[in-house]
Amino acid sequence: MVAISLPDGSVRYFEKSVTAAEVAAAVGPALAEAAVAARVNGRLVDLATPIDEDAQVEIVTERDPAGLEVIRHSTAHLLAHAVKQLYPQVQVTIGPVIENGFYYDFAFDRPFTPEDLEQIEGRMRALAAAALPVVREVWQREEAVRFFREAGEFYKAEIVASIPEGETISIYRQGDFVDLCRGPHVPHTGKLRAFKLTKVAGAYWRGDARNEQLQRIYGTAWASDQDLQAYLQQMAEAERRDHRRVGVQLDLFHFEEAAPGSVFWHPKGWRLFQTLISYMRSRQEAAGYVEINTPDVMDRSLWERSGHWENYRAHMFTTQTEDSRTFALKPMNCPGAVSWFKSGLHSYRDLPLRVAEFGKVHRYEPSGALHGLLRVRHFTQDDAHIFCTPEQMTEECREVVELILDIYREFGFDSVRVRLATRPDNRIGSEEVWDQLESALAEAVKGLGLSYELLPGEGAFYGPKLEFVLKDAIGREWQCGTLQVDMNLPERFDLEYVAEDNSRRRPVLLHRALFGSLERFIGILLEHYAGALPVWLAPVKAVVLPVSERHAAYARSVRDALRSANIWAEDDLRNEKITYKIREHSLQRIPYLLVVGDREVAREEVSVRARGGVDLGPMPLAAFVVGVTEEMHRRSPDVGSFGKKE
Repeated sequence: MVAISLPDGSVRYFEKSVTAAEVAAAVGPALAEAAVAARVNGRLVDLATPIDEDAQVEIVTERDPAGLEVIRHSTAHLLAHAVKQLYPQVQVTIGPVIENGFYYDFAFDRPFTPEDLEQIEGRMRALAAAALPVVREVWQREEAVRFFREAGEFYKAEIVASIPEGETISIYRQGDFVDLCRGPHVPHTGKLRAFKLTKVAGAYWRGDARNEQLQRIYGTAWASDQDLQAYLQQMAEAERRDHRRVGVQLDLFHFEEAAPGSVFWHPKGWRLFQTLISYMRSRQEAAGYVEINTPDVMDRSLWERSGHWENYRAHMFTTQTEDSRTFALKPMNCPGAVSWFKSGLHSYRDLPLRVAEFGKVHRYEPSGALHGLLRVRHFTQDDAHIFCTPEQMTEECREVVELILDIYREFGFDSVRVRLATRPDNRIGSEEVWDQLESALAEAVKGLGLSYELLPGEGAFYGPKLEFVLKDAIGREWQCGTLQVDMNLPERFDLEYVAEDNSRRRPVLLHRALFGSLERFIGILLEHYAGALPVWLAPVKAVVLPVSERHAAYARSVRDALRSANIWAEDDLRNEKITYKIREHSLQRIPYLLVVGDREVAREEVSVRARGGVDLGPMPLAAFVVGVTEEMHRRSPDVGSFGKKE
C-alpha cells in the first residue's frame, strides 16, 4: 500500500505505485482537469511521475503560481516545436520562463519577420489543439549528445555535454519534437490555450557578446484567455504611457548615441529633476540628515579596499593617468561616505549620523540592456548612509521604513510590498551577527504593523536588506527603495567611534535609498501618471493664454505674478487662435490653462481650465494663487481640486 497525504490533512491509500495524475483523479474530476503538475514531498514534478512510497502530495493547478510557470515553460517548448516544423534548418538553444511569459533563442540564417511570428503562432495553436502527450524520458549523456549532433542541433549538444557528471539527462518528447529540459511540463499540449508571441530581439549564445548572435522570440502565456487579454490590455496601456514617448511629447529629455545610457535633460525635465531633489532634501533635513558631496573620480586603491574592484570591476569606467595611476568613476557612493566618516573622530554622542548625498554614479551596462530612463549608465542616486551603534540599529531601521513609505504615499504609491532578503551561502560574519541584522530589519517592518515577503539567501554577502516594491496605476510592480545593513565596509575601512567608556567600537552602517535612481524614478512617475503629473510635480504648472495681442501685457504680468508666488508659469503670446492654443497645451498635460481677454483684464481675473477640460470659470488671480498653492502644499494628485464644490 502507498499512503498519499493531501494538503487538507486527508490520506488516500493505493494498492501499488501511483502517479500524481491518478491521485488527482481519485480526489475528483474537476481537480484532475485543472491539474498541470504536482508537488511530491515539496518537489515540483510531472503529473506522470510514479510515486512508489508514502508521500505528501499537492496537486498543482493552472491557478497556482508554480502551475502558471509550468504552463509558460511548456509554451516555450511549444514555440520551439512550431519553429522546427516550419523552418527545419533552424537550431534551437534555450527557452526559459521570464516574468509574465517566456522566450526561446534560435539560430537562423535570416531575421524572423512579423509575418513569421503570425505563422509560428498559428502553428502553435494547431499543435496545442492536437493535445499531444508530453512525455519525459531519461537518456544517457552520450546518447543525447549523439542524437542532437545527428539532428544538426549543435547548440543543444553543447548544453548536454556541459551538464555535470552524475546529473540526470531528461528529455521531453511531444509529437515529432524532442528537447532537453529539466521539466516539469504539462501532461499534454492541450493545456496550453492562452498565449501570444510578442516580439523578436537579438541575443548572444550563452549571453556572451563574443559568441554567435541568435534571435530571441518572446511570448506571454496565461491560465485563461481572460487573463491573457487583461495582460495584453495592460501592455497596450503601458506602451501608451511609455516614458520615452511621453518624455519627447512633453519636451523633457532626449538620448543620443554620442552618450549612450546618459540623459540630455531639457529645461522642463531638469526642473522636474530639481523638484525631486528639493523635495527629498527638505524631507531629509526634517528627519535629521546632513548632506555631503564626494568626488566622482577616485583612485583604484579605494575601490580595492571597499571590495568593488574585485566584485564590480566589469561594470566600472576607468582611466589611467600619465603617472600610471588608475582612477575609476564611482559606481556607488558608499566608499565616499565612509571616507568622510573616517576623516574625523566621532563620539557615541554624535550617533546616529545620518548622511545624505545626491551622488552621480556611472555603471557600464551592456548596450542591449539600456532602456530610456529605467536603465542608464550615468544616474543620480538619493543615497544616505547612517552610522549608528548596534543598540540604535533597530530604531534607525524603523524610522527609515516609516520615511520611505510616507514619501511613496506622497507620490501616489499607496500599494507597497516589502521584501526581506536574508543571508546568502557566501557571506561574511558570524551567525550571531546575521541573526541580529536580520532581526533588526524584520522588527522595523513588524513594528509598523506591516508584513514582509521573505527572500531566503538573496541578501548581499555583507548583510541583509529590505526591498520596497511599488505598484503603479496599471498594476505593474517596480522595485525602488532599499535598506541594507552592512558590517563589511566598517570592517574594511576600520571605522570607529568613541564609546561611553572611552573604548573604540565599530559602528553599524545602514545604506538607504528611496528613489533609488532619480532618473529611473522619474521614468516610473511619467508612466504611473501617463505624463499628467500632479501640479506640485509638474514642471510647468500653468500657461497663460491671451485671447488677442492686446491682452499680451496682462498675460505677461499674470505669468510674472505666478512665478513670484513659486508657481512656475509660462505664457503663449503667439498669434494663433485661442482654441488652437488650448488644444496644444492640453496635449502637453499642463495642469492649468489661464485664458485672459477683455473681461479678465478689466477685473484682474483669469478664466481657469483645469487639466482634463474641466472649466473652473473666472476667478481673481489672487484666489487662483491661493488655491494652487494649497493644492501643491497638500501634494494633491487631483488637479483642480481647489475649485470643486463640496
